[in-house]
Amino acid sequence: VQLQASGGGLVQPGGSLRLSCVASGFTFSNYAMSWVRQAPGKEREFLTAISWSGSSTYYADSVKGRFTISRDTAKNTVYLQMNSLKPEDTAVYYCAATRENPTYYPGYSYWGQGTQVTVSS
Repeated sequence: VQLQASGGGLVQPGGSLRLSCVASGFTFSNYAMSWVRQAPGKEREFLTAISWSGSSTYYADSVKGRFTISRDTAKNTVYLQMNSLKPEDTAVYYCAATRENPTYYPGYSYWGQGTQVTVSS
């Protein structure tokens, strides 16, 4: 099983980034997919999830209206479009897969390695 996240980097406040996460080694279409982040010295924070079918999405209040999750089953890929980025969005961003509650990250089955996002001028 592998979840390969990419797309992180350095961006100025107010800018945008799109993260991608390519899944392999499991049946992607059977799993809800999520993004979680962890800032230095802080606990992991659930950001967003999308159901296995793509018909339902969930967002934390901290990113609602700024971030958008989507998935492409044909490419086994989940995306995170991040707009209006703020310095407090600086963190390592992880993608994850689950067949349980998509908003409860301690129960996730598989995790990616993370990609660093830094928002700074």
